[in-house]
Amino acid sequence: MIDPATVQKIKDTAEIVDVVQDYVTLQRRGVNLVGLCPFHNDRHPSFYVSPAKNFCHCFVCQEGGNPISFLMKIEHISYGEALRVLAKKYGIEIEERELTDEERAQANERESLMAMNEWLGKHFVHNLTATPEGQNIGMSYFMQKRGFRQDTIAKFQLGYALQQRNEYTAAAASAGYNTGYLVKLGATIAREDGSLSDRFHSRAIFPIHSISGKVIAFGGRTLKADDPVKYQNSPESAVYEK
Repeated sequence: MIDPATVQKIKDTAEIVDVVQDYVTLQRRGVNLVGLCPFHNDRHPSFYVSPAKNFCHCFVCQEGGNPISFLMKIEHISYGEALRVLAKKYGIEIEERELTDEERAQANERESLMAMNEWLGKHFVHNLTATPEGQNIGMSYFMQKRGFRQDTIAKFQLGYALQQRNEYTAAAASAGYNTGYLVKLGATIAREDGSLSDRFHSRAIFPIHSISGKVIAFGGRTLKADDPVKYQNSPESAVYEK
């Protein structure tokens, strides 16, 4: 594990212009710099780099981020690998230490929670694309009311939560997952009588991604006219901070 102090030093040292210029030819435009986006077939410069904010962003495909997330996306590497690349670039010595038992337990739980989120995201996509209810209600909402194309729906991993109030909680249990992780994520609500119920039902699902592209939470928009709660979002968890 890279020592937290070393991680912070890398974050404080890495400059977005330095990192992006290794991949993109940039030209000054006011206080920012601009170039052809490396994430799509860009014919007109749409990739803006802000030295002041230490951030980059494409106004066409919406890709970008800070020095670490940019490097992760363009090189298809993990967070830790990106840190090591930046440390080498800036001559920062990597200091590592062994995890304590408590840190190892926290890391294992975090990994389990992330795996649970990944499964749930795929389950919502399956509901949308492979069930009659998802096709008739969810897909109709995305394509007809919102005007989303099929490729947009697929790219952002949009999904649908079925009307049944314990559908995905029961499905997770049947698939061998520990539903306690769903409760910790806030996707499942534990009642006082010991029963479990889905937080999301009858909703269009918008997954929330981390800078590395992992699903960490969900937002749900009701598709029932009589539902008083229009939007339902995941609460904060060990893997998601609002």
